[in-house]
Amino acid sequence: MPTLPELRSALLHHLRYSVGVEPDRASVLDWRVALSHVLRDRATAPWLEAARRTRDEGLKSVNYLSMEFLPGRLLEDAAINLQLRDAVVAAFDDLGVNVADVVDDEPDPALGNGGLGRLAACYLESMSTLGCPAYGYGLRYERGLFRQHFEDGRQIERPDEWLSHGDPFSFTRPETAYEVRFGGELDEVDGREVWRPATRIIAAAHDTPVVGYGGGWVNTLRLWSALPGGDLLDLDRFNAGDFMGAADLETWARTLNRVLYPTDTTDLGRELRLSQEYFLTSASVQDVLRRSLATQDDLRRLPEQAAIQMNDTHPAIAGPELIRLLVDDHGFAFDGAVDLATQVLSYTNHTLLPEALEMWPVDLMRHLLPRHLQIIERLDRRIHEVHGHAADEVHLIEHGHVRMGDLAFATSHRVNGVSALHTDLVSRNLFPHLEALTPGRLINVTNGITPRRWLKLANPALADLVTERIGPGWESDLERLRDLEHHAEDAGFLEAFGSAKHQAKRRLASWLADEHAIELPLGSLIDVQAKRLHEYKRQLLNILWTVSRWQRIKADPEADWVPRVKIFGGKAAPSYAAAKDIIRLINDVGRVINDDPETRDRLRVVYPPNYNVTMAEKLIPAADLSEQISTAGMEASGTGNMKFALNGALTIGTLDGANVEIREQVGAENFFLFGLTGEEVTARREQPDHARTAIEQSQALQDVLQAVAEGTFSPDEPGRYGSLLDHLWTSDWFLVAADFDAYNSSQELVDRTYRDPQRWQRMAVLNMARVGCFSSDRAIGQYMKEIWDIPPAQ
Repeated sequence: MPTLPELRSALLHHLRYSVGVEPDRASVLDWRVALSHVLRDRATAPWLEAARRTRDEGLKSVNYLSMEFLPGRLLEDAAINLQLRDAVVAAFDDLGVNVADVVDDEPDPALGNGGLGRLAACYLESMSTLGCPAYGYGLRYERGLFRQHFEDGRQIERPDEWLSHGDPFSFTRPETAYEVRFGGELDEVDGREVWRPATRIIAAAHDTPVVGYGGGWVNTLRLWSALPGGDLLDLDRFNAGDFMGAADLETWARTLNRVLYPTDTTDLGRELRLSQEYFLTSASVQDVLRRSLATQDDLRRLPEQAAIQMNDTHPAIAGPELIRLLVDDHGFAFDGAVDLATQVLSYTNHTLLPEALEMWPVDLMRHLLPRHLQIIERLDRRIHEVHGHAADEVHLIEHGHVRMGDLAFATSHRVNGVSALHTDLVSRNLFPHLEALTPGRLINVTNGITPRRWLKLANPALADLVTERIGPGWESDLERLRDLEHHAEDAGFLEAFGSAKHQAKRRLASWLADEHAIELPLGSLIDVQAKRLHEYKRQLLNILWTVSRWQRIKADPEADWVPRVKIFGGKAAPSYAAAKDIIRLINDVGRVINDDPETRDRLRVVYPPNYNVTMAEKLIPAADLSEQISTAGMEASGTGNMKFALNGALTIGTLDGANVEIREQVGAENFFLFGLTGEEVTARREQPDHARTAIEQSQALQDVLQAVAEGTFSPDEPGRYGSLLDHLWTSDWFLVAADFDAYNSSQELVDRTYRDPQRWQRMAVLNMARVGCFSSDRAIGQYMKEIWDIPPAQ
């Protein structure tokens, strides 16, 4: 552990020799770059030692393939895990520099969209904490998903320039590069298939150390950037005056990692998205094989050395790619390559939504990856040859499309869902025929979150209170939070718990005022729904209920209303019109309600733009109520629900995803349950005219829909939300109308409970105390034992 003078000296050294500036001329950015180098230096020794041990001792490693990683800001998290946060603060204080300004200068790495990326980041950090050798593999998106702005209430997408000042915490690895091939044609040479690609792109590695808690083990997040396979510039074309055309190959290469999830509503968009997925997968699998051959020359031992985890369906091409490399480059027979690949690969399914499972047109696959299509066709035939008529309902290719979810399942030795309910639905509804062919392949590993970031970093006042009451060590053994149950009846502890919540609210209020000029009434119940915008997550239900509450306050302004602030956070996919309409409706409603002098002291709507990890670290600790209100049977798990509960927010929610398990753990009496069950959802959808019937049975909902239809919130364009209203009246697939009155009743119970502060605080403490099992350390321990067969290295 460095002394204060040593840390101060290291900061000044890097300021002068890595940044090239004297302290009295240094900007906040200069100090941030210097701190990045200091912390990276401290992470490097255990990082290199972990790599050495993995090589020399032949330790099996995990290779975690994910299109998304959303770690959030890296510096404070690294300082905490290296146990240097207090020392860093002291060193900057000694230098007369505000450390908060330095930490806040760091941008969020724009490497993901939502829960999938936040989960991947939690898992990689837990692998380091548990001493599980691992590489996380992703793409180094130059401009991320997008930076969200609002103009007249509408979502506007702008590039996220997170790399504009470089990435000083990472290392560029020019010596680690692989050729990735696209297109072309197949030839048969001496009885073997030879792929002659049309385009060759180079994948170049950028490595970021991922520090485990305590600093004893450090893993690697390896991100790929794309370069052209030949010269960067065609000089002949350039000198002929074709300046733009001379850079065509460079432009195409950089397009591969320019943005996350390009819109796939066009043929070119679909081609780019599949190209991105293959680029990530091919480079990563080649790297796995190279690292294996560096320690021994027999790839038949690969399952002893490497596990490859496909995080959702995006990297599902990993099976055919590994088979291709084994057969075409290393001389394996096809059946032997399939058996070996299956022992190495495993697949986490994260969705029940058909569009998220990905089905690529056969023509696109033939155009882009002809050898892989050939392998998939052969895999399909092999399944039917091995299983006969039992496989009649199994098709890797159907109706002119490659079914990537089925492909991932068929090429994995283990498949897991991410909550108990989700895994059951995957077995019964998604892959029933594949599960019948390979019983036992599908297991459940409920998601988890890292307490280092989502409590110790995000909520320091509450974290300090926990340590004061139960002692240190809970950061790496979250089940110890159970000891807080003994304090749930202690008035002094409840008061301190409430004080920590108030500090979090003040921090949120300060940030909203400084960054968005939004006033947050601190005496209000803070009610938060922060997640990706999707109809099944039902932000629409939330905002329609908000309108209903506004109408009722106006009708009875003298009633004893609990003051509420409704906070929303989340982005919609650029091509998702309905979700973008919901965003605009939230903003339109907020503008009217917030400007209403009769109600604004009792109801506000807040929607800060560009929800990301840093914003979540401010919203979640301040929340009193967590909105987990998806249509039952549609959310795979969720991790936001766990983060809110860990920070002492009570949940209002349906029996969906991990809500089911959270409610079991915290107790039904400490959870505000409402809504149809999954079975009831299925039955209700089969009833003709169920949407209209539900609306006609709810006067409150009718009043809300009439206000929206009349243009109360869009007077300049009364018909703005005609499409949303038409959907609610005629189909309402996500059952907003059916659950509206039940949601209202549960919200009324929230009000009655909040009026009793001691009861509310006691329930909040019990929620926090009983969610230790949702640590990502528990989840990764389960992966290590039940899927990867890896013991901890430390």
